Amino acid sequence: MALLEVENLKTYYFTLRGPVRAVDDVSFELEKGKVLGIAGESGCGKSTLAWSLLGMVPPPGKIAGGSIYLDGMDIAKMSEEELRRKVRWKRISMIFQGAMNSLNPVYTAGAQIEEVLTYHGNMSKLDARKRMYELLESVGLDRSLSKRYPHELSGGQKQRVVIAMALALEPDIVIADEPTTALDVVVQAQILNLLKRLQREKGISVILITHDLGVIAELADEVAIMYAGKIVEYGASEKIFYKPRHPYTYLLMKAVPKLKGPKESLIYIPGQPPDLVSPPKGCRFAPRCPWAMEVCSKDPEELTIEGPHRVACWLEKVSPGRTLELPKKA
Repeated sequence: MALLEVENLKTYYFTLRGPVRAVDDVSFELEKGKVLGIAGESGCGKSTLAWSLLGMVPPPGKIAGGSIYLDGMDIAKMSEEELRRKVRWKRISMIFQGAMNSLNPVYTAGAQIEEVLTYHGNMSKLDARKRMYELLESVGLDRSLSKRYPHELSGGQKQRVVIAMALALEPDIVIADEPTTALDVVVQAQILNLLKRLQREKGISVILITHDLGVIAELADEVAIMYAGKIVEYGASEKIFYKPRHPYTYLLMKAVPKLKGPKESLIYIPGQPPDLVSPPKGCRFAPRCPWAMEVCSKDPEELTIEGPHRVACWLEKVSPGRTLELPKKA
């Protein structure tokens, strides 16, 4: 049994205009010790999916259907008290997007780590202080930084403090939501190497959420590509990167410059993601897809290609195994 199984998850934001279908019928699995990368454009539902796994969807959002099984327990049906006592920080923790925004500016870095240990871990203040120093050193920070406030730390130091908080109670799963955003390339590399080392040493499972495909390629064992609230392609990292089967995945790859191989012109995806209050019928990517067909007005079937590799696209149904190349008219 997988450590985490998400089945037909639906998370909507209920607004006056109608429900915004931010996560709409999403399913995936995460095995122990594996890294799952979730990629896609801004607004495709990645962060909402992360909040759903913790039961912390901000209002007016709400889990509208589906199941989230953690070791067989459906945490989507747990009460707020049960989630706080059994799941958050202990089993699933999160490295929040934007370290500066997720740290409290009026408390020192050390105090914020200690709060996790005393409030969620029921440690004494003395034990929490010792553990806090160990955590800081494990992420490459000197214990003297525990007395500094967030504004006295660099971007990389703040991100390391947030990582230390996420690892405080040794959870089974860590969700990293855009862990390298707003960091320069040198600090990005340091943070990625730190995550790789901690994941390898502690054997934790990681859900890595980002729109940066380079970060996904560096860390992920499996990749889920999201578009307009749905997973359109899912599979092993090498399969997704070397032979994408969904047009959206293919176009995302073509928008990334390559350091090796022949030079190719970068392309962009015209248009913009749909309004999730009233998404288009059928395939949600069809209005932007160079390969769109008449049948795309119907919901695409999810097809299993090989192993965990699956794709929701009519093109794969009509032309199985076809190598994607941009039509000349595009």
